[in-house]
Parts: sequence; structure tokens; C-alpha cells
Amino acid sequence: MHYQRFQYSELSEVQRKALDEAERISQNAYNPYSKFYVGACLVAVGGQLITGTNFENAAFGETICAERAAVVRANAMGLRGVTHIAIIGHGEDFDTTEVTAPCGSCRQVLYELSQIRSGHLEVILSTTKKDKIVVTTINELLPMAFGPRDVGVNVSRY
Repeated sequence: MHYQRFQYSELSEVQRKALDEAERISQNAYNPYSKFYVGACLVAVGGQLITGTNFENAAFGETICAERAAVVRANAMGLRGVTHIAIIGHGEDFDTTEVTAPCGSCRQVLYELSQIRSGHLEVILSTTKKDKIVVTTINELLPMAFGPRDVGVNVSRY
């Protein structure tokens, strides 16, 4: 796999905006159990930013990650064509030293979302202080993914 590492200043304007918005929205996380804040920001084809945060639950398996929250919100807004997602996380009283990456369930949902557009979705991952940033794609994060085409479904009309 090939992950590109960047400094914040090397990111494009849209990448910086998405990452900054993910950082800003992370403060809205509902995280009484883990105390870990995650913000995600999708960039729609037209440049619109759609955010999400993690929302935990006492029945831990019912917790919703920030990435899936952003996807569901974008879908409710009728925005399914996305080009980027930025993800950032931090603890209640600590900063991350490694980038925050999507869990397996989120990778699968992001892959499905990417198939609606063109099969390409850029993923921007960052540490809390934005001192380590990785730019990759959902296809690199989920190699040999199982998706709509594997079950004979064409999602391009969505």
C-alpha cells in the first residue's frame, strides 16, 4: 500500500478546509464512555462540507462512528457524490500521536459511497495537532473490497 505523508501546509485548500472542519466538529462528539472525540468531514462534488461526529451508546455495539454519521447526513441531504473525507481524533485530555483511521465498518460504508460516484474517494487522516497527515484512498484502506458490483447492482443512478 502507498500512503502519502504531508505537512498541513502542503495540503490543497479543500483538504485543509475539510480537515479543519473535522477538527472543529469533533468537539460535538457524544462520547461518555471512551472520552475519545472523532470528527469527520466529507466534501461533496460541488464543494459542500458535510460533517459527522461519533455518537456512543451504553450498548457499545450501537455506537455510530463519525465517518458513518457524516455519510448518513450527506445521504439525508441528497448528497451522495463525494470526493474527500477528512478524519481527526483526540482524547479528552490527550492528543493522538498516530493518525486516526476509520474502523472496518466505516471503511465498508465509505467504499459503498465511493462506488456511487466514480470509485475514488480520497481519505485524509490526521493526528490531533496535524503534525502527521496521511492522504490515501478508500481503495488503499480496503483492498479487494466487496461492493455493489459483486452482487450485480449498479448504484450509478443514486
